[in-house]
Formats: sequence, structure tokens, C-alpha cells
Amino acid sequence: MADAPKIPDEAETRARWGAFAWTPENQAKADEILARYPKGREQSASIPFLDLAQRQVGADTNTQGWLPVPVIEYVARQIGVPYMRVFEVATFYTMFNLAPVGKYHVQVCGTTPCLLAGSDDVLAACKNKGLSKGHTTPDGLFTLTEVECLGACANAPMVQVNDDNFEDLDYDKTTALLEALAADTPVTPGSQTGRRDSCPAGGPTSLVAMVDENHDYRAEWAS
Repeated sequence: MADAPKIPDEAETRARWGAFAWTPENQAKADEILARYPKGREQSASIPFLDLAQRQVGADTNTQGWLPVPVIEYVARQIGVPYMRVFEVATFYTMFNLAPVGKYHVQVCGTTPCLLAGSDDVLAACKNKGLSKGHTTPDGLFTLTEVECLGACANAPMVQVNDDNFEDLDYDKTTALLEALAADTPVTPGSQTGRRDSCPAGGPTSLVAMVDENHDYRAEWAS
């Protein structure tokens, strides 16, 4: 379902990112991350280091961030493993972008629960706002990707925008979300119908005494 990333020309990429290094702030974070693992297990830092690097690239480019090859090479050197070991991780997880993306990376779940609940309407709303799967809008604001399950099936259909999930969407709610992001208006992640977490649409129907605080049901169940 996901479109193959369009990786930029290597010469341009190396010219832009060949001198990549942690910022002082991220160097402190990297030191903290590496300290979590025993000596000789530095490869365990692959995922958090790639995430940190992608976020630094994002901060530099005012986008969600991506992982140019020189940046992946830098991460590999930092943990003392061959480049391929880190590249394998970067290509396995869809949380890592191997090509530039926009300020907002809109990932629409198209797996069966979301499809049955109306993900086609979500994609239609995206299309009508100028988003095209596998591409970034000319203004650099949005990149649209159709992905596999994002783990919010009870609240389908949903999208992930950068680090946040937006759930219980339809055509109009998706349109409103995209317009708010484009206008730099604050948005509220989670259910867009106001329900709490994955509660039934009409509110909790069981264990209702535990909605706001712990409640010991044992005495009631024993009676």
C-alpha cells in the first residue's frame, strides 16, 4: 500500500547532509540514551538514535524530518556498527522517512477496519485539499502516505499526523483537520467526535465507576 520513497540525488544529499552532527542539546540526549545500554550493546540504541536524528533534520528543515544516507551513516558511526545494520532498521520501521516529507506527514490507515469505517472518505478529503499519495504538496506543507494498521482500530478511520493520532474521522472532519493544520490553528489529537479514548460512542457501558477513579468492585461482586 505504501508508495516507494523518492530518494533525492546522492550528490545533493551528501552536499547538504555530509557534515551532519548532533547539536549540543541532542549530543546530551544521545549520551543519555547510550548510557542505558551495557558496553558492547550500543547497537540497541539504533532506534532512539535514528529517531533523534530524524527530529534534528526536521528541526533544520521545518518538516517532520527524514533520514538522508549521510545521517544514517553518522548514526552507525556513533554506535560503532556497519552502516547496513542501521539501514536495516531505518527501512523496516515506517516511523522513519527515507525521503523528504512535508511539515505535516499525513499517514492514512487503509487496513480493513479503517477501510470498512470510511478511510476512502478520509483519502477523498485529502485529495480534495490537494494531497496526493506518495507526494508532498507544492508548498511543502503536507505529505500523504497510505499505511498499514496504526493500531487504533476501535476508533477507525484514523490518521497519524507526525506524532499524533486523529480518530473517528469522516470527510468533513478530515477536511477541518487539514484546514486547521494549514492555518497553524491548534488541533486536538485523539477522537474527533469527543469520545474518551476507545469508549463506546455513547460513553462507557461497563465498569462505569472506574471512569474517573479506582473503584473496588469485589464487595459488590461477592454479594
